[in-house]
Amino acid sequence: MTFWLSLPRPLIGLSPMDGVTDACFRSIIAQQGKPDVSFTEFTHVHDVCHGPEVHLETLLYSERERPIVAQLYGKDPALFYLAAQAVCELGFDGLDINMGCPSKSVASSGSGAGLIRTPELARTIMQAARRGIEDWAGGQTLEEAGFKSARVAMFERLNQQRGTTDPTPRRQLPLSVKTRLGYDSEAVEGWVEELLMEQPAVISLHGRTLRQMYRGTADWSAIGRAAALVKGTGTLLLGNGDIQSLDDIAVRVRETGVDGVLVGRGVLGSPWFFRSKEQARMRAHGMNGTEVGRDPVEVSLSERFAVLIDHAQQFQALVGEKQFYRMRKHLGWYCKGFPHAASLRAQMVRVSSVEGLHALLADFRNRPEAIVDLPQAESDDELSALVLRCS
Repeated sequence: MTFWLSLPRPLIGLSPMDGVTDACFRSIIAQQGKPDVSFTEFTHVHDVCHGPEVHLETLLYSERERPIVAQLYGKDPALFYLAAQAVCELGFDGLDINMGCPSKSVASSGSGAGLIRTPELARTIMQAARRGIEDWAGGQTLEEAGFKSARVAMFERLNQQRGTTDPTPRRQLPLSVKTRLGYDSEAVEGWVEELLMEQPAVISLHGRTLRQMYRGTADWSAIGRAAALVKGTGTLLLGNGDIQSLDDIAVRVRETGVDGVLVGRGVLGSPWFFRSKEQARMRAHGMNGTEVGRDPVEVSLSERFAVLIDHAQQFQALVGEKQFYRMRKHLGWYCKGFPHAASLRAQMVRVSSVEGLHALLADFRNRPEAIVDLPQAESDDELSALVLRCS
Protein backbone atom coordinates (compact mmCIF):
# COMPACT_ATOMS: atom_id res chain seq x y z
CA MET A 1 0.00 0.00 0.00
CA THR A 2 1.48 3.34 -1.07
CA PHE A 3 0.91 6.64 0.67
CA TRP A 4 -1.34 7.68 -2.24
CA LEU A 5 -3.99 5.20 -1.17
CA SER A 6 -4.03 6.55 2.40
CA LEU A 7 -4.86 10.13 1.36
CA PRO A 8 -8.44 11.44 1.70
CA ARG A 9 -10.64 11.74 -1.38
CA PRO A 10 -10.72 13.88 -3.29
CA LEU A 11 -7.08 14.59 -2.56
CA ILE A 12 -6.05 18.23 -2.91
CA GLY A 13 -2.38 18.76 -3.69
CA LEU A 14 0.14 21.41 -4.67
CA SER A 15 1.17 21.18 -8.31
CA PRO A 16 4.89 21.35 -9.18
CA MET A 17 5.87 24.64 -10.85
CA ASP A 18 9.37 25.29 -12.14
CA GLY A 19 10.98 28.28 -10.46
CA VAL A 20 8.07 28.62 -8.03
CA THR A 21 7.51 25.61 -5.76
CA ASP A 22 10.95 25.66 -4.18
CA ALA A 23 11.67 24.45 -0.66
CA CYS A 24 10.85 27.81 0.96
CA PHE A 25 7.53 28.24 -0.82
CA ARG A 26 6.47 24.69 0.02
CA SER A 27 7.55 25.18 3.63
CA ILE A 28 5.46 28.35 3.96
CA ILE A 29 2.47 26.57 2.45
CA ALA A 30 2.91 23.65 4.85
CA GLN A 31 2.85 26.14 7.73
CA GLN A 32 -0.14 28.11 6.48
CA GLY A 33 -2.45 25.36 5.26
CA LYS A 34 -0.97 22.02 4.33
CA PRO A 35 -1.95 20.35 1.03
CA ASP A 36 -2.48 16.60 0.95
CA VAL A 37 0.66 16.13 -1.15
CA SER A 38 3.43 18.33 -2.55
CA PHE A 39 5.92 18.01 -5.39
CA THR A 40 9.36 19.52 -5.87
CA GLU A 41 10.24 21.62 -8.88
CA PHE A 42 11.39 19.36 -11.68
CA THR A 43 15.07 18.41 -11.73
CA HIS A 44 16.93 17.09 -14.76
CA VAL A 45 18.17 13.53 -14.30
CA HIS A 46 21.59 14.57 -15.61
CA ASP A 47 21.87 17.18 -12.85
CA VAL A 48 20.98 14.55 -10.25
CA CYS A 49 23.64 12.16 -11.53
CA HIS A 50 26.41 14.43 -12.81
CA GLY A 51 25.58 18.12 -12.29
CA PRO A 52 27.13 20.59 -9.85
CA GLU A 53 25.90 20.43 -6.27
CA VAL A 54 24.06 23.75 -6.56
CA HIS A 55 21.65 22.11 -9.03
CA LEU A 56 20.54 19.72 -6.30
CA GLU A 57 18.95 22.64 -4.44
CA THR A 58 15.63 21.72 -6.08
CA LEU A 59 15.67 18.46 -4.11
CA LEU A 60 15.77 20.16 -0.71
CA TYR A 61 12.68 19.70 1.44
CA SER A 62 11.58 19.72 5.07
CA GLU A 63 9.88 17.01 7.09
CA ARG A 64 6.77 19.17 7.58
CA GLU A 65 6.01 18.86 3.85
CA ARG A 66 5.36 15.11 3.85
CA PRO A 67 4.17 13.43 1.81
CA ILE A 68 6.62 15.00 -0.63
CA VAL A 69 7.27 13.70 -4.15
CA ALA A 70 10.42 14.40 -6.18
CA GLN A 71 9.78 15.28 -9.82
CA LEU A 72 12.40 14.46 -12.46
CA TYR A 73 12.63 15.11 -16.19
CA GLY A 74 14.83 14.05 -19.07
CA LYS A 75 14.88 11.46 -21.85
CA ASP A 76 17.71 9.04 -20.97
CA PRO A 77 16.42 5.82 -19.36
CA ALA A 78 19.87 4.99 -17.96
CA LEU A 79 19.96 8.29 -16.09
CA PHE A 80 16.43 7.75 -14.82
CA TYR A 81 17.55 4.39 -13.42
CA LEU A 82 20.31 6.10 -11.44
CA ALA A 83 18.35 9.22 -10.47
CA ALA A 84 15.49 7.10 -9.12
CA GLN A 85 17.90 5.55 -6.63
CA ALA A 86 19.09 8.98 -5.55
CA VAL A 87 15.48 10.02 -4.93
CA CYS A 88 15.04 6.93 -2.76
CA GLU A 89 18.24 7.68 -0.85
CA LEU A 90 17.04 11.23 -0.19
CA GLY A 91 13.99 9.91 1.63
CA PHE A 92 11.23 11.14 -0.66
CA ASP A 93 7.77 9.58 -0.46
CA GLY A 94 7.38 9.16 -4.21
CA LEU A 95 8.92 9.77 -7.63
CA ASP A 96 7.09 11.67 -10.37
CA ILE A 97 8.21 11.86 -14.01
CA ASN A 98 7.48 15.10 -15.82
CA MET A 99 5.93 14.39 -19.22
CA GLY A 100 4.07 17.68 -19.46
CA CYS A 101 6.45 20.66 -19.45
CA PRO A 102 5.66 22.67 -22.63
CA SER A 103 8.79 24.82 -22.51
CA LYS A 104 10.45 24.88 -25.93
CA SER A 105 13.89 24.19 -24.49
CA VAL A 106 12.54 21.12 -22.68
CA ALA A 107 9.97 19.67 -25.07
CA SER A 108 11.99 20.20 -28.27
CA SER A 109 14.79 18.10 -26.78
CA GLY A 110 12.38 15.21 -26.32
CA SER A 111 11.86 15.66 -22.58
CA GLY A 112 8.78 16.89 -20.72
CA ALA A 113 5.75 17.05 -23.01
CA GLY A 114 8.02 15.99 -25.86
CA LEU A 115 7.66 12.42 -24.56
CA ILE A 116 4.01 12.43 -25.65
CA ARG A 117 5.32 12.03 -29.22
CA THR A 118 7.49 9.04 -28.24
CA PRO A 119 5.29 6.78 -26.10
CA GLU A 120 7.67 3.83 -26.37
CA LEU A 121 10.49 5.91 -24.92
CA ALA A 122 8.15 7.24 -22.23
CA ARG A 123 7.33 3.69 -21.19
CA THR A 124 11.02 2.68 -21.27
CA ILE A 125 11.81 5.59 -18.95
CA MET A 126 9.10 4.49 -16.53
CA GLN A 127 10.45 0.95 -16.58
CA ALA A 128 13.99 2.17 -15.91
CA ALA A 129 12.89 4.36 -13.01
CA ARG A 130 10.93 1.48 -11.50
CA ARG A 131 13.95 -0.84 -11.79
CA GLY A 132 16.04 1.76 -10.00
CA ILE A 133 13.50 1.96 -7.20
CA GLU A 134 13.30 -1.82 -6.91
CA ASP A 135 17.08 -2.30 -6.91
CA TRP A 136 17.55 0.34 -4.22
CA ALA A 137 14.77 -1.16 -2.11
CA GLY A 138 16.45 -4.54 -2.54
CA GLY A 139 19.63 -3.27 -0.89
CA GLN A 140 21.79 -2.02 -3.76
CA THR A 141 24.07 0.83 -2.67
CA LEU A 142 24.50 3.98 -4.69
CA GLU A 143 28.14 3.04 -5.34
CA GLU A 144 27.03 -0.34 -6.66
CA ALA A 145 24.55 1.41 -8.92
CA GLY A 146 27.37 3.46 -10.44
CA PHE A 147 27.52 6.68 -8.43
CA LYS A 148 30.94 8.04 -7.51
CA SER A 149 31.73 8.57 -3.85
CA ALA A 150 31.78 12.38 -4.24
CA ARG A 151 28.22 12.30 -5.58
CA VAL A 152 27.07 10.05 -2.75
CA ALA A 153 28.58 12.56 -0.30
CA MET A 154 26.44 15.29 -1.91
CA PHE A 155 23.30 13.28 -1.22
CA GLU A 156 24.45 12.73 2.37
CA ARG A 157 24.84 16.49 2.82
CA LEU A 158 21.31 17.06 1.53
CA ASN A 159 19.96 14.61 4.09
CA GLN A 160 22.01 16.25 6.84
CA GLN A 161 20.73 19.68 5.85
CA ARG A 162 17.23 18.32 6.42
CA GLY A 163 18.32 17.11 9.84
CA THR A 164 18.52 13.42 8.97
CA THR A 165 21.60 11.39 9.89
CA ASP A 166 20.15 7.87 10.09
CA PRO A 167 20.18 5.61 6.99
CA THR A 168 17.07 5.97 4.85
CA PRO A 169 14.71 3.00 5.34
CA ARG A 170 14.65 0.73 2.29
CA ARG A 171 11.20 0.73 0.68
CA GLN A 172 9.69 0.86 -2.79
CA LEU A 173 8.49 4.33 -3.72
CA PRO A 174 5.37 4.75 -5.86
CA LEU A 175 5.96 5.98 -9.41
CA SER A 176 3.71 8.64 -10.95
CA VAL A 177 3.53 10.77 -14.10
CA LYS A 178 2.43 14.36 -14.72
CA THR A 179 1.47 15.08 -18.32
CA ARG A 180 -0.89 16.85 -20.75
CA LEU A 181 -3.79 16.00 -23.04
CA GLY A 182 -1.59 15.70 -26.10
CA TYR A 183 1.12 17.35 -28.17
CA ASP A 184 -0.29 19.31 -31.14
CA SER A 185 -3.87 18.18 -30.51
CA GLU A 186 -5.88 16.44 -27.81
CA ALA A 187 -5.24 12.68 -27.83
CA VAL A 188 -5.98 11.82 -24.24
CA GLU A 189 -7.35 8.27 -24.63
CA GLY A 190 -4.47 6.89 -26.66
CA TRP A 191 -1.81 8.60 -24.53
CA VAL A 192 -3.30 7.63 -21.18
CA GLU A 193 -3.69 4.04 -22.36
CA GLU A 194 0.05 3.97 -23.11
CA LEU A 195 0.87 5.21 -19.62
CA LEU A 196 -1.51 2.74 -17.99
CA MET A 197 0.46 -0.13 -19.50
CA GLU A 198 3.19 0.68 -16.94
CA GLN A 199 0.70 0.82 -14.04
CA PRO A 200 1.77 4.10 -12.42
CA ALA A 201 0.32 4.86 -9.00
CA VAL A 202 -0.94 8.23 -10.25
CA ILE A 203 -1.39 10.12 -13.51
CA SER A 204 -1.73 13.88 -13.07
CA LEU A 205 -3.28 15.43 -16.17
CA HIS A 206 -3.09 19.11 -17.10
CA GLY A 207 -6.09 20.01 -19.25
CA ARG A 208 -4.16 21.52 -22.15
CA THR A 209 -1.98 20.26 -24.99
CA LEU A 210 1.66 21.24 -25.40
CA ARG A 211 0.70 23.50 -28.29
CA GLN A 212 -1.67 25.45 -26.05
CA MET A 213 1.05 26.11 -23.46
CA TYR A 214 -1.01 27.96 -20.80
CA ARG A 215 -3.31 29.74 -23.25
CA GLY A 216 -7.07 29.33 -23.38
CA THR A 217 -8.91 27.30 -20.80
CA ALA A 218 -8.21 23.84 -19.44
CA ASP A 219 -10.37 21.11 -21.02
CA TRP A 220 -11.90 19.38 -18.02
CA SER A 221 -14.20 17.31 -20.20
CA ALA A 222 -11.09 15.56 -21.59
CA ILE A 223 -9.80 15.13 -18.03
CA GLY A 224 -13.16 13.54 -17.18
CA ARG A 225 -12.77 11.05 -20.05
CA ALA A 226 -9.34 10.13 -18.73
CA ALA A 227 -10.78 9.65 -15.24
CA ALA A 228 -13.33 7.21 -16.63
CA LEU A 229 -10.57 5.38 -18.51
CA VAL A 230 -8.41 4.77 -15.42
CA LYS A 231 -11.26 3.79 -13.11
CA GLY A 232 -10.74 0.27 -11.82
CA THR A 233 -7.11 0.04 -13.00
CA GLY A 234 -5.52 0.81 -9.62
CA THR A 235 -4.12 4.10 -10.96
CA LEU A 236 -5.42 7.40 -9.58
CA LEU A 237 -6.24 10.28 -11.93
CA LEU A 238 -5.63 13.84 -10.74
CA GLY A 239 -6.85 16.86 -12.70
CA ASN A 240 -4.93 20.11 -13.07
CA GLY A 241 -5.61 23.45 -14.70
CA ASP A 242 -7.39 26.76 -13.95
CA ILE A 243 -8.23 25.94 -10.32
CA GLN A 244 -8.54 29.32 -8.64
CA SER A 245 -10.57 28.48 -5.54
CA LEU A 246 -11.58 25.59 -3.33
CA ASP A 247 -15.06 25.93 -4.79
CA ASP A 248 -13.58 25.19 -8.23
CA ILE A 249 -12.18 21.97 -6.78
CA ALA A 250 -15.58 20.76 -5.58
CA VAL A 251 -17.20 21.55 -8.93
CA ARG A 252 -14.50 19.85 -11.02
CA VAL A 253 -14.48 16.71 -8.87
CA ARG A 254 -18.25 16.35 -9.10
CA GLU A 255 -18.24 16.96 -12.86
CA THR A 256 -15.38 14.66 -13.83
CA GLY A 257 -15.02 11.97 -11.16
CA VAL A 258 -11.29 12.58 -10.75
CA ASP A 259 -9.62 11.22 -7.62
CA GLY A 260 -8.29 14.65 -6.79
CA VAL A 261 -6.76 17.84 -8.12
CA LEU A 262 -3.43 19.61 -8.13
CA VAL A 263 -3.51 23.39 -7.71
CA GLY A 264 -0.85 25.54 -9.34
CA ARG A 265 -1.23 29.22 -10.16
CA GLY A 266 -4.22 29.61 -7.83
CA VAL A 267 -1.82 29.32 -4.87
CA LEU A 268 0.54 32.12 -5.96
CA GLY A 269 0.58 34.80 -3.31
CA SER A 270 -1.92 32.76 -1.26
CA PRO A 271 0.00 30.13 0.71
CA TRP A 272 -3.05 29.78 3.00
CA PHE A 273 -5.08 28.44 0.03
CA PHE A 274 -5.36 24.92 1.48
CA ARG A 275 -6.63 25.90 4.93
CA SER A 276 -10.24 25.14 3.95
CA LYS A 277 -9.60 21.99 1.93
CA GLU A 278 -11.89 19.96 4.21
CA GLN A 279 -14.78 22.25 3.27
CA ALA A 280 -14.00 21.66 -0.40
CA ARG A 281 -14.05 17.90 0.22
CA MET A 282 -17.46 18.19 1.85
CA ARG A 283 -18.82 20.07 -1.15
CA ALA A 284 -17.27 17.55 -3.54
CA HIS A 285 -19.09 14.77 -1.70
CA GLY A 286 -22.39 16.67 -1.95
CA MET A 287 -22.43 17.79 1.68
CA ASN A 288 -23.80 21.32 1.80
CA GLY A 289 -23.11 22.11 5.42
CA THR A 290 -20.43 24.66 4.62
CA GLU A 291 -20.29 26.92 1.62
CA VAL A 292 -16.93 27.51 -0.06
CA GLY A 293 -16.51 30.77 -1.90
CA ARG A 294 -13.86 32.08 -4.24
CA ASP A 295 -11.85 33.37 -1.29
CA PRO A 296 -12.77 31.10 1.63
CA VAL A 297 -9.88 32.16 3.84
CA GLU A 298 -10.04 35.59 5.44
CA VAL A 299 -6.54 37.03 5.69
CA SER A 300 -5.96 40.49 7.13
CA LEU A 301 -3.33 42.76 5.65
CA SER A 302 -1.28 42.39 8.83
CA GLU A 303 -1.24 38.61 8.47
CA ARG A 304 -0.50 38.83 4.75
CA PHE A 305 2.55 40.99 5.40
CA ALA A 306 3.71 38.82 8.31
CA VAL A 307 3.64 35.70 6.11
CA LEU A 308 5.37 37.57 3.30
CA ILE A 309 8.20 38.58 5.65
CA ASP A 310 8.53 35.04 7.02
CA HIS A 311 8.74 33.68 3.47
CA ALA A 312 11.42 36.19 2.51
CA GLN A 313 13.45 35.50 5.65
CA GLN A 314 13.41 31.75 5.05
CA PHE A 315 14.41 32.26 1.42
CA GLN A 316 17.35 34.55 2.22
CA ALA A 317 18.54 32.22 4.99
CA LEU A 318 18.53 29.29 2.57
CA VAL A 319 20.06 30.75 -0.59
CA GLY A 320 21.71 33.99 0.53
CA GLU A 321 21.13 37.68 -0.15
CA LYS A 322 22.79 37.57 -3.60
CA GLN A 323 20.01 35.29 -4.83
CA PHE A 324 17.21 37.36 -3.28
CA TYR A 325 16.13 38.64 -6.71
CA ARG A 326 14.53 35.22 -7.24
CA MET A 327 12.12 36.06 -4.41
CA ARG A 328 10.75 39.17 -6.12
CA LYS A 329 8.05 37.38 -8.10
CA HIS A 330 6.67 35.92 -4.88
CA LEU A 331 6.68 39.36 -3.24
CA GLY A 332 4.66 40.72 -6.13
CA TRP A 333 2.13 37.87 -5.94
CA TYR A 334 1.43 38.68 -2.30
CA CYS A 335 0.44 42.22 -3.33
CA LYS A 336 -3.15 41.75 -4.41
CA GLY A 337 -6.61 42.32 -3.04
CA PHE A 338 -6.00 45.45 -0.96
CA PRO A 339 -5.88 49.22 -1.66
CA HIS A 340 -2.74 50.43 -3.44
CA ALA A 341 -1.57 46.84 -3.97
CA ALA A 342 -0.52 47.61 -7.55
CA SER A 343 1.69 50.48 -6.39
CA LEU A 344 3.37 48.28 -3.78
CA ARG A 345 3.75 45.44 -6.29
CA ALA A 346 5.59 47.76 -8.68
CA GLN A 347 8.11 48.56 -5.95
CA MET A 348 8.67 44.90 -5.02
CA VAL A 349 10.61 44.28 -8.25
CA ARG A 350 13.46 46.41 -6.86
CA VAL A 351 13.74 44.82 -3.41
CA SER A 352 17.07 43.05 -2.98
CA SER A 353 17.09 41.89 0.66
CA VAL A 354 14.94 41.23 3.70
CA GLU A 355 16.16 44.51 5.15
CA GLY A 356 14.92 46.36 2.05
CA LEU A 357 11.59 44.57 2.31
CA HIS A 358 11.18 45.64 5.94
CA ALA A 359 11.79 49.26 4.96
CA LEU A 360 9.38 49.16 2.02
CA LEU A 361 6.53 47.66 4.05
CA ALA A 362 7.07 50.07 6.92
CA ASP A 363 6.94 52.99 4.50
CA PHE A 364 3.78 51.62 2.87
CA ARG A 365 1.93 51.13 6.14
CA ASN A 366 2.92 54.63 7.33
CA ARG A 367 1.20 56.26 4.37
CA PRO A 368 -2.05 57.87 5.59
CA GLU A 369 -3.94 56.91 2.43
CA ALA A 370 -2.96 53.23 2.81
CA ILE A 371 -4.29 53.13 6.38
CA VAL A 372 -7.48 55.06 5.66
CA ASP A 373 -8.42 52.82 2.74
CA LEU A 374 -7.95 49.48 4.50
CA PRO A 375 -11.13 47.39 4.08
CA GLN A 376 -10.71 45.64 7.43
CA ALA A 377 -11.23 47.56 10.68
CA GLU A 378 -7.75 46.98 12.04
CA SER A 379 -6.82 48.84 15.20
CA ASP A 380 -4.11 51.46 15.46
CA ASP A 381 -2.28 49.15 17.86
CA GLU A 382 -2.17 46.37 15.25
CA LEU A 383 -0.91 48.77 12.59
CA SER A 384 1.76 50.20 14.87
CA ALA A 385 2.91 46.74 15.89
CA LEU A 386 3.32 45.70 12.26
CA VAL A 387 5.30 48.85 11.43
CA LEU A 388 7.63 48.09 14.34
CA ARG A 389 8.10 44.49 13.16
CA CYS A 390 8.88 45.72 9.66
CA SER A 391 11.33 48.44 10.67
